[in-house]
Amino acid sequence: MLELRNISKSFPGVKALDDVSVSFAPGEIHALVGENGAGKSTLMKIISGIYQPDGGQVFHDGQPLRFRSYRDSLDAGIDIVYQEIQVVPENTVAESIMIDKLVTRGRTGLIDWKKVNEAALAYIRMVQLDVPPDALMRSLSPAQKRLTQIARALSAGARVIMLDEPTSTLTEHESENLFDILRDLKDQGVTLVFVSHKFEEVFALCDRASVMRDGKLIGTRAITDLTRTELIEMMIGREFKEKHLGRLRVNRDRVVLKADGVTQTGRIHEASFELHEGEILGFYGLVGAGRSELARTLIGEQHMDAGRVVVNGVEARIRNIGTSLYFFGIG
Repeated sequence: MLELRNISKSFPGVKALDDVSVSFAPGEIHALVGENGAGKSTLMKIISGIYQPDGGQVFHDGQPLRFRSYRDSLDAGIDIVYQEIQVVPENTVAESIMIDKLVTRGRTGLIDWKKVNEAALAYIRMVQLDVPPDALMRSLSPAQKRLTQIARALSAGARVIMLDEPTSTLTEHESENLFDILRDLKDQGVTLVFVSHKFEEVFALCDRASVMRDGKLIGTRAITDLTRTELIEMMIGREFKEKHLGRLRVNRDRVVLKADGVTQTGRIHEASFELHEGEILGFYGLVGAGRSELARTLIGEQHMDAGRVVVNGVEARIRNIGTSLYFFGIG
């Protein structure tokens, strides 16, 4: 059991945590939810020893803990996987997993890479990561890098793992694979603290949810006893009513903007689409997929190497942002 009692933390001009008490049980996936600025990150940094509380106490298996650093939390079996993927691109997977446990040959101080790779392989298999130990981190997908971070936490003997928005850079399929791994870890008695703004993930994966608002813990509820509306109301502190704004009136007979094979070398490859009058067209993809680059190219901020743009049936030669805005009404 990981338990926090009456935790408070202030920074100049703001009270980030105000008398927060919450417990996390072994073998459960516990959601920590709240709006941005609610105090979730500060709470996790206190658990992981990065911040020290101004008041209150952290207990692990009934024993009081006083962490002075992140190293102390690792030694206590507590680790955190951050939203930002933090890896050294030129390291191998084995190095990333065993970074603080590199096996050396006797008194020589030379690293025994064979033993390092063998030790890392056990954790690679544990998280179902389908890459060899000597693969370079820069060659991995975001999902594989995330699994490497979880493997590193397990190699440190972590029995409590906090995950901050772990699916933010993953596809739906990759997220489902991650959830299967988290469920396996739960079955092994690992405590998982899961931070997410995606309600569908919270309800599909977690056992309990603790809601924070303005630095306070509003309450902890079993997921089976909680509805989506109740969760939102706990987060925002008022009654929640979904507003239906009606249907869009889309004129399918009129194309107001057409991209045909828009290309920018190394960034965008033959992007084509049509936007109709009255339509809202969304672009979806992972970070680095080219969404922002496409938008900047369409408004003339970036050069287009090939393709064409048609506005209201007329081919548009957009050379800069001014041309886009004042001649074609695109901003």
